[in-house]
Amino acid sequence: MMIKLKHTHPPLFPNQSSSSLHSTMRTPPLLTLFFFFLVIYLFSLSFTAANATTLLSQHFREAPQFYNSPDCPSLIEEDNEDDDDASEEDSNGGYICSDLAVHVAMTLDTAYIRGSVAAILSVLQHSSCPQNVVFHFVASASSNASLLRATISTTFPYLRFQVYSFDDSAVAGLISTSIRSALDCPLNYARSYLANILPFCVRRVVYLDSDLVLVDDIGKLAATPLGDSSVLAAPEYCNANFTTYFTPTFWSNPSLSLTFANRKACYFNTGVMVIDLDRWRAGDYTSKIEDWMELQKRMRIYELGSLPPFLLVFAGNIVAVDHRWNQHGLGGDNFRGLCRDLHPGPVSLLHWSGKGKPWARLDANRPCPLDALWAPYDLLQTPFSLDS
Repeated sequence: MMIKLKHTHPPLFPNQSSSSLHSTMRTPPLLTLFFFFLVIYLFSLSFTAANATTLLSQHFREAPQFYNSPDCPSLIEEDNEDDDDASEEDSNGGYICSDLAVHVAMTLDTAYIRGSVAAILSVLQHSSCPQNVVFHFVASASSNASLLRATISTTFPYLRFQVYSFDDSAVAGLISTSIRSALDCPLNYARSYLANILPFCVRRVVYLDSDLVLVDDIGKLAATPLGDSSVLAAPEYCNANFTTYFTPTFWSNPSLSLTFANRKACYFNTGVMVIDLDRWRAGDYTSKIEDWMELQKRMRIYELGSLPPFLLVFAGNIVAVDHRWNQHGLGGDNFRGLCRDLHPGPVSLLHWSGKGKPWARLDANRPCPLDALWAPYDLLQTPFSLDS
């Protein structure tokens, strides 16, 4: 037997019939729809404006010009009009494709622009051939690339550089959440796509994170021999507990844990790498990294953003670089960003990997002791600074 329940609550609109009420609920008035979309539009504008305001609020002093030492080779200046790989912006010569140049790749965004500027200054200041350093900046397609380009141009008027657009959607669907939200930014994964983003005429590149400074000649790092077959070189740390970079799910699966069989796999930090782009392209290593990211989406085999896929593909098969070229971890751990000391040994590069960034700690008046080593490269012009 079916029992019908009678509603005893009073109508929401006493003077409105049930049918007209249902009709009103089914078909919102045009004015309501107009205001709804207007709010969405204004919100998107305010979000874009907020990002632009963040960048515009950071004014940087113009960096001094740095000149080559007498024994530096001259980059070949040639007409590239017939070169399909040459950029339209490379109208002043062939430096974008020059094998004599030291090619440096970095990402560029509003959140880390202050760190990027400091890193660029440190590279130029300590290079014996600063005019031969060519920068390749990768910016998100959703960012204001023209504003980023203008910031670099006005801060470094004599810099040889190019800005490339990175399509976030190419990797966004492959990213799994990690232990720190900042690691999930799609631009963090751009280093896996450098071989596709940069012109094919660029055969070797030094990749650098934006939270570091060099205190040595980058030409020495760029000249690292890669042997007959290695794709990349980086400082590796075989004393680190390699197993912690992957989950128990990974190690308990024989077909996965055998990935490192016959490989002396060691941890290496991907914030400083020398990459042979020709070999990368020939081996299609971007696809290999994406394969591991797709598996991660299904099985959760690691916890840290873009680093583990690199380890899965390259660990044990890289050329080891002296630790002086990546004194990393100065930003502390990924949770609290506690202060850390330098590792024993000489220093050529200081890297504030980890949660704490030197500019943020300096602004908060809570710097770590080593942040004083980053401060001299900070070109941010504060509103109250006085020109001498």
